[in-house]
Amino acid sequence: MSDQAIHLGAGGARRTEDIALDLMRFIALTTGYGKIQGAAGFSGKPGGRPNEEYAESLLQLYGRCLEVVEKRGG
Repeated sequence: MSDQAIHLGAGGARRTEDIALDLMRFIALTTGYGKIQGAAGFSGKPGGRPNEEYAESLLQLYGRCLEVVEKRGG
């Protein structure tokens, strides 16, 4: 296994970072968190700036998820 693989410890515990990432994915996919809404009557993909804003919102969400998981685990 590579160093990037998830290692399960005693009792099958996972790293808090992995749990936070799964939580972020769940929230983002189920709620559409951070997605840029297109204007009515226009189609196509948003340009570079909205993609950067979307990425930034996902990073912020991950940080919030990590905080929650660390509080719950401690």
